[in-house]
Amino acid sequence: MTLSADRVTRSAGGRLILDGVTLTAEPGTTTGLLGPNGSGKSTLLRLLSGVLAPASGVVHLDGDPLHELRRRDVARRVAVVEQQADTLVELDVADVVRLGRIPHRRAWSTATAADEDAVRSALRRTGLTDRADQPWHTLSGGERQRAQIARALAQEPRELLLDEPTNHLDIQHQLELLDLVASLGITTVVALHDLNLAAMYCDTVVMLAQGKVVAAGTPREVLTEPLVAEVYGVRVAVTHPTEDDRPHLRILGTVPGPRPART
Repeated sequence: MTLSADRVTRSAGGRLILDGVTLTAEPGTTTGLLGPNGSGKSTLLRLLSGVLAPASGVVHLDGDPLHELRRRDVARRVAVVEQQADTLVELDVADVVRLGRIPHRRAWSTATAADEDAVRSALRRTGLTDRADQPWHTLSGGERQRAQIARALAQEPRELLLDEPTNHLDIQHQLELLDLVASLGITTVVALHDLNLAAMYCDTVVMLAQGKVVAAGTPREVLTEPLVAEVYGVRVAVTHPTEDDRPHLRILGTVPGPRPART
């Protein structure tokens, strides 16, 4: 067992954000959350992390209801990287990464050798060793995102939740980051806008639209021309040029006229 959501719903401002969503992240695999803006991807990640509670339905971690577990125990297992992060406190990069060790330490205790080893490893794996002493506020947007990934890695999680982790990265660093995530061998759920990146790196993809799951399966099963046109309003040509038969999408243009509402 690992992380799962069973028919979860969530509303905000009188609007239904998630409507009976079910998802299971299989151990050691990467699950991609896809869908247009406002489809519920970020909210679902927050439910999976325990930051938000579902109005109905339940999230399980290794078969236990997430809301019944101690927050520290969840934090030792599940690491979260949000779309944007900032701090009003003057911290250098290494200090930001050290925040990932908090769930493993007692209150007010000093860092152990194991803590510092985890921080150094996370900095090295994200290519930030030479930025360790640099003030956080002087980093570029892409460097800040890599620092947040490093913080999550320092946490040594078994489950990793990523909300649009490639948003502020150039193409090279997008690929390097997702190569890193794929190499970790831990259960990962990642929200992505780029359908080709999802096709390249995800074992399973879940397509959301208006808070509902409209399709789930392998990238080949979900990333089809009709479904992309219906959900995104975009015409694509789908080919399978690689030996592992993962799809590649080429954008042709928008679909004329309004998209039909899903019910």
